[in-house]
Amino acid sequence: MKLVLATTNAGKVRELSDMMSKANLDITVVGLMDYPDYRSPVEDGETFGENARKKAVTAAEALGEVVLADDSGLCVDALGGAPGVRSARFAGEGHDDDANIEKLLECMKDVPDGKRQARFVCSLCLAFPNGDFFVTEGDCAGVIARERRGNFGFGYDPVFLLPDGRMMAELNQMEKNLISHRGAAYKLVMPQLRALIKAPKQTL
Repeated sequence: MKLVLATTNAGKVRELSDMMSKANLDITVVGLMDYPDYRSPVEDGETFGENARKKAVTAAEALGEVVLADDSGLCVDALGGAPGVRSARFAGEGHDDDANIEKLLECMKDVPDGKRQARFVCSLCLAFPNGDFFVTEGDCAGVIARERRGNFGFGYDPVFLLPDGRMMAELNQMEKNLISHRGAAYKLVMPQLRALIKAPKQTL
């Protein structure tokens, strides 16, 4: 079975492919980079769930495929939940992960160690060409460190300190999948994917 992940982020495609393999699911994951003519909708929702649903439902209808979309980001208590749904654009349109991290560290420079709590949040939407969809959400708690550490992951992983003292960017892919916000959300959507594989082809 083919599953379209509504993203052009190769890191996310690798994460999901790894999860499918570890779960022994016969699912081939492709990203939107395989559909160069497709134009993703504007992510203008006020919540991660709204954005995930819009991306998944729009792509499923346009491509005629089963689509999984996520909207995820970092919510920092001291910043009133920011960057939130603007996590990928925190430093402005066209800026990269490094710029986003630099802005976050600048915003957090005067926040004391006991008040640097944050959480990664991931909303997932599994959508079908007929308009049906399923939404779920997972999260992962930690604190914002004062400097970067680690060589794995992407996004804000190098400054997200976990309760065990490791940075998210110090976890290999298997370790990250076990505890991450995305991993938690994927665990909740796995039963839906297993049911899809077992379903007669004409009902997909």
